[in-house]
Amino acid sequence: MGNLQKGDKKLLNAWAFYDWANSVYNLVISSAVFPIFYNSLFEKDNPYVVLFGFNFKNSALISYVTAAAFLCVAFFSPLLSGIADYTGNKKIFMRTFNYIGAFSCIGLYFFDLSNIELGLTFYFFGLIGFWGSWVFYNSYLPDIAFEEQQDKTSARGFIMGYIGSVFLLIINLIMIMTAADEDRIAMMKYSFVMVGIWWIVFSQYTYYYLPKGNRNSPKVTRSVIFNGFKELKKVWQKLKTEVPLKRYLMSFFVFSMAVQTVMLIATYFGAQEISWTSDEESTLGLIICILLIQIVAIFGAFLTSRASAKYGNIKVLIFLNAFWALLCCFAYFITTPIEFYFMASLVGLVMGGIQSLARSTYSKLLPETKDTTSFFSFYDVSEKIGIVIGMMVYGLIDQITGSPRFAIVFLGVFFLTGLLLLLRIPKKALS
Repeated sequence: MGNLQKGDKKLLNAWAFYDWANSVYNLVISSAVFPIFYNSLFEKDNPYVVLFGFNFKNSALISYVTAAAFLCVAFFSPLLSGIADYTGNKKIFMRTFNYIGAFSCIGLYFFDLSNIELGLTFYFFGLIGFWGSWVFYNSYLPDIAFEEQQDKTSARGFIMGYIGSVFLLIINLIMIMTAADEDRIAMMKYSFVMVGIWWIVFSQYTYYYLPKGNRNSPKVTRSVIFNGFKELKKVWQKLKTEVPLKRYLMSFFVFSMAVQTVMLIATYFGAQEISWTSDEESTLGLIICILLIQIVAIFGAFLTSRASAKYGNIKVLIFLNAFWALLCCFAYFITTPIEFYFMASLVGLVMGGIQSLARSTYSKLLPETKDTTSFFSFYDVSEKIGIVIGMMVYGLIDQITGSPRFAIVFLGVFFLTGLLLLLRIPKKALS
């Protein structure tokens, strides 16, 4: 369809519904089932694997692969954004990355230690597919929603994502926990297949209503391919005069680095550092923790949206960064399942809120422009490079010390830095 007017409720709902479609990847693959599955492949007293002649700790290895995927996304997204801007049809790129990610999830069915290279390749392309589609999805927000609609629409997307992903995770949890011990690994693999199918099927509703773009797209030449980097350079030049936006991006770069790293490694931390009484309690407990985070995050996103309307985006982001910094300090001391459940509920409260508000705040600070894709490409590149740094720091500290606890505390420093940088944003920036 793709011919609805900007601000149309049906269009806004269709855009937000992509969160319902793709958030199952973020929950089942990034956060819940895959980390448990991956950890279960290794012996408790020997969490190391030799790959390309090097001896890696399992959690450090997955951190490095994750960082490599984000580095690729950071490099390729400007290229693709430049082509999308030139052809006037970014939906085709969003859909392509969607399918790359979804089929990679299905490919994770074949992951085991005997072919760990193949398994890590599917994991790598799953990340690229998810985050590659995300850059184009985010760039649609100012195109389909007016400024006064953007906070609520952004929050609605995250809320729909949490609800949809929790629904599928509950189904996966029932599959895994009702299976015989010897069949649980197989049920986890079936969960990966279900994620891929879910992602493809439900995204079709979004594609039906999003603007189609230019049907008679001009041919892409060599110069066009590098337009994305040229556009990033233009955005960088514009930032010199857009002081509030520049200072906000500096802060976002730092605190987003920490948020995304915490989200990506939380389950690996719980599997290794919490004193579970049995493998069954560990599997059930970790999935319940992730479910708890998602459910509480629904209320967190809603409360943050309301708080930002009353107190302003920047003040709420400052509070959220301070809260995150405290959580990182407390995480160093937790050892029992009860403490982990409590920490999970607090993380959920601020996780959805800071993500949703960060996106809509950036959208509000943008100057008047039709070139939203380039600005959101810059936003996403900043986020991805931050994640690369965050995951590499986490992996190195984990590899060197043998424990992720010190790495978690170090991430707290990033939140404090993000807070200080937010204080430098002019108070009237969003007035």
